[in-house]
Amino acid sequence: MTTFALQKNNFMNLQHIPQIKHTESGNFFLLAGPCAIEGEEMALRIAEKLVGITDNLQIPYVFKGSFKKANRSRIDSFSGIGDEKALKILRKVSETFHVPTVTDIHTNEDADMAAQYVDVLQIPAFLVRQTDLVVAAANTGKTVNLKKGQFMSPESMKHAVQKVLDCNNENVMVTDRGTMFGYQDMIVDFRGIPTMQQYASTVLDVTHSLQQPNQTAGVTGGRPDMIETVAKAGIAVGVDGIFIETHFDPANAKSDGANMLHLDYFEGLMNKLVAIRKTVNAF
Repeated sequence: MTTFALQKNNFMNLQHIPQIKHTESGNFFLLAGPCAIEGEEMALRIAEKLVGITDNLQIPYVFKGSFKKANRSRIDSFSGIGDEKALKILRKVSETFHVPTVTDIHTNEDADMAAQYVDVLQIPAFLVRQTDLVVAAANTGKTVNLKKGQFMSPESMKHAVQKVLDCNNENVMVTDRGTMFGYQDMIVDFRGIPTMQQYASTVLDVTHSLQQPNQTAGVTGGRPDMIETVAKAGIAVGVDGIFIETHFDPANAKSDGANMLHLDYFEGLMNKLVAIRKTVNAF
């Protein structure tokens, strides 16, 4: 059985995620897809492209898409196409391309509902200290991805991980999505990656780490020009997984377009990251 690099800590086994492939490749694993499910055609189009790239490069892959967006700056911001409709699209992606899926949840009720459609439940960074929500996700038996709060230290994530473990669910990972730097910027403290790897398998959320929140217009900005830089650095320091949001038309995406990677650039970036991972593995 293939486990992550920190095997001595008995961390989550990738093979516990249904339908995941290429677990013997030695590559990082990838959570990637659009920020939000805007419709069936767009989800299938993005998934087809990403599945082709990851199969070619032998990257263990989980398709990501939010079935709803609850954390919005303005009340008129896009929040979703309908919960059940979006979740059914996620299930169709999984059935069509034989890949696992991940989506974020925001309420205890979301946990049981989403667990009927997806393989990994993600706790948003703003909500990772909500004990009832974390417990609800853990009790579904699904793999749980805990986003580190922008306001939290890496060390504090051990308590969120322990909540999942205390529910007799060992399938847990943590994701660094940057730390607030002033009011309108994020920064990744790469010292936090080996720290959090003491508690659980660790992912670097590249695109959310490049958000520029709290803009006066009420629409979050971003630095997509820095995606490659941050992703390369994460692989170089040995992160277990990479999280990237992508879209074929970021300028017109309904959520987080300002910091998403254009789908056309995805394959080139993955080629570079795989090459870096091979070098890191040689040490």
